[in-house]
Amino acid sequence: MTQIASRKLVIFDVEGVLLPKNRYLVFELGRNLSFLQFIKLLFIGFLYEIGLLSLKSALKTMFKLFRDSTVEELLNTFRKIPLLPHTEAVFVELRKRGLRTALISSGLPQMVVENLASRLKADYAFGLELEIKSDILTGNIEGDVIKKNGKAFVMNKILDQENITRRDCVVVADDRNNSPIFYPETLKIGYNPDFLITLKSDYVIKGNLLEIVPILEGTQKKPRFVLMRNEVIREVIHASGFFVALAAIRFGVYIVAFLLFLTTLTYMAAELARVERKNIPLISSITLNAAAPSERYEIALAPIFLALGIMLSLILFPTPINYASIAIVSLGDSAASIFGKIFGKTSIPFNKGKSLEGSIAGFVFAFFGAAFFLHPLQAFIGAIVGTVVEPLPLPINDNLSTPLATGAILTLLSMFF
Repeated sequence: MTQIASRKLVIFDVEGVLLPKNRYLVFELGRNLSFLQFIKLLFIGFLYEIGLLSLKSALKTMFKLFRDSTVEELLNTFRKIPLLPHTEAVFVELRKRGLRTALISSGLPQMVVENLASRLKADYAFGLELEIKSDILTGNIEGDVIKKNGKAFVMNKILDQENITRRDCVVVADDRNNSPIFYPETLKIGYNPDFLITLKSDYVIKGNLLEIVPILEGTQKKPRFVLMRNEVIREVIHASGFFVALAAIRFGVYIVAFLLFLTTLTYMAAELARVERKNIPLISSITLNAAAPSERYEIALAPIFLALGIMLSLILFPTPINYASIAIVSLGDSAASIFGKIFGKTSIPFNKGKSLEGSIAGFVFAFFGAAFFLHPLQAFIGAIVGTVVEPLPLPINDNLSTPLATGAILTLLSMFF
């Protein structure tokens, strides 16, 4: 019996799975705010991301910034937001197979989620409730979805209405806010997931949302890998971090770190402009050519984390450990990604989006990169650390965690040997 025969309902998180993450609240509605209000909006989001604000508190404060907006403004703004690639095709395929679908969002208004559900022909739509007077938002919000375990409450309400159990369900989500509906008996699919959802997922998808269909049918096979142009550009850019270490040898650590800082600021400005549908010559073009399909609708953060990891390594660790740490994250991560996609067959248990074969390749390249600066034994230890840390589902990006962990361990060991 195929998996799809035992499943009746597929529940989707919305932002980050069907829509670009944070695109509606931050980049579309946010453009109508003053500069100080926009900074406040970003700061509230940051406090939520690091766990200092609850989701309910963050959303209540955010929507206060949008009071006096009209319902029509909210809907018109939403209609301008593109769906992530393959979204409509996924819902077509699920309908063909007789599956019911539900959209549950904690961050989007009910009217917006209903509008999206109508477009996708989904069966259920749940979002937060806006207080509206004379077609004008008061800034107050309510609703089950923003309460503690609110998504679980909504999910159980749907199950009761459909007269099915959790075992009949599939949940597709990307962030920790969906953890309450990742029940053990439910089929759990993480789509570009954060660290917590990675740990809890039965399957991890990074890229094409249509990959959920063979998972449901129990016919998932590793596709024949074709090296795409954007993959080549992305990994070349990543691996080029190695040359930052060489430049630091020639021109000095602090000069290169400062130049990298300026480059990162320029990149961030270009990304903000690109999301606003404005292009910065050369930079925006490179980003578009290197970005994964889902990243084309939002800020590509990986280069920022890589630059931050390299800058901190240069400044925090002694020479030549700082150079070796940079080599490990630059060459090791790139090799792990490419070789994992070509040869990867064995998933790492704690991170199903990574493969053992990719990690082995990453170790080899990390070792030779580090050996360019260190004694082979030190390079071996550094490569081991980098290989272990890179696939860990940590709350910080591996482009930052890998060089910092590697540099810290090698610095510590250098005090004793």
